Amino acid sequence: MVPLSRRQFLGGVGLAALSGCAGRSAGGTTTPTSTATTAEATDGSGSTTDPAVPTADARLPLSKSPKALRDASRSGGPPKDGIPSIDSPKFVAPDAVDFLDPGDPVFGVVEGESAKAYPQKILAQHEIVNDKLGGTPVAVTYCPLTGTVQGFLRGETTFGVSGRLINNNLVMYDRATETWWPQILATSIPGPWNENPTIASLLEFRLIWTTWERWQRQHPDTTVLSTDTGYTKNYGRDPYGGYNPREGYYDNDSLLFPALRNDDRYPRKTVVMGARAPEGAVAFRKESLREAKLMDGKVGGESVLAVYDPRYDTGYVYRNPERQEYDHGDDGVVGPDGTTHAFDALPLSRIHTFDAMWFAWAGYYPETNVYA
Repeated sequence: MVPLSRRQFLGGVGLAALSGCAGRSAGGTTTPTSTATTAEATDGSGSTTDPAVPTADARLPLSKSPKALRDASRSGGPPKDGIPSIDSPKFVAPDAVDFLDPGDPVFGVVEGESAKAYPQKILAQHEIVNDKLGGTPVAVTYCPLTGTVQGFLRGETTFGVSGRLINNNLVMYDRATETWWPQILATSIPGPWNENPTIASLLEFRLIWTTWERWQRQHPDTTVLSTDTGYTKNYGRDPYGGYNPREGYYDNDSLLFPALRNDDRYPRKTVVMGARAPEGAVAFRKESLREAKLMDGKVGGESVLAVYDPRYDTGYVYRNPERQEYDHGDDGVVGPDGTTHAFDALPLSRIHTFDAMWFAWAGYYPETNVYA
C-alpha cells in the first residue's frame, strides 16, 4: 500500500488548513528554573558555527551519515513554509482561554517567574513558534507525526518548516543559513539550500508535555499562546486526530510514511521518554515509568536514573554514575542523605529528555537502550 502524503491525509480540511506565507522576524542562553526547566542544554558549553545559530560544543549522535539522512528525506506534501511558523506570537491570560479543555495537551516552560503554555492544537497546525523567553530568542517546535516537542535557542535567526520529513519527523530550516535540522536529532544535515553546513547540534531547552489542567494547577499565572496567530485556522480541530480523547492518527498503528527502521518490541506509537547524549541514547517506556516511579538504565556505559514527575505526568533522566539510591515520594525524591528533592531537581546532572513515539525514537536511535 502506498503511504498517503500529508496533503492527501488532510484532504478533509484541505491544504489551505496548513498553508500560508511565513513571515520573517529578527531574532544567549536560558537558565534552568522552577518546576519546568527552561534550559536543559546539551553537554558542553555553547559555541557558534554561524553567528546567527547557537550550537553546542558536543555533537549529538547520528545513526546515519548526514548525507544518508538527507537522502532519506521526502516531501510531506506542503512546500517550504507551506506549514507557516508563528513568528509574532501573542499570549493571553488563563481567564481568557476558552478553547482548551482540562485534558487538552499543552507544552509548558518556565523562565524565571514567568510560565508559558503552548497548546498542542495550535502547534499541530504551525509546528514552529519563534518566540522569546526572558528576552532570549527561542524556537518552540512540535512534530505531530512523531509526538515530539523540542525547544531550541535560535540566536539571531528564525526557524521555518522545510516541507520535508525524515522518519516521519519534522525537518526544520534556519532562515540565516537555510541549513536543514531534523527536529528529534537537533543536528544539522545538508539540504538543497545549503549543501555544506557545519555539522553541529543545537542548544536545547526542555518543554513539558502535560495537560492544561495539570499545568494551570502548578502555574495559575501562566500565559497561553493565543489563537490570534495571524492565520485563519480552526484551532478547535487537530487535522491529524485528537489526544482528548485519543483518536485518529494518534490512536492507531499506521504511519503516513515508512519509518527509518521497524522495531516491533512495542507498538509503533507507544510513548517513551527518550534521552540522548553524545555517547548514546536511552528510552524508558512512559507507562512503565509512571508505574515504577524510578527506573535505572544506561546511556553508553554510564548509569542513569529515570524519575517520574506526577505533577505533570512526565519524566526526567539523570546521570547516576555512582548508582546512588533514591526513593520516590509524594512530594519529591528522597536522596541517600535523607534530603527530599523536587522531581526535576535532583543533585545529579540531567540529560535532555522528551516524549516521543517509539517508532520515531527507534528509527533515529537503533542502538538505543530501552527499559520497560
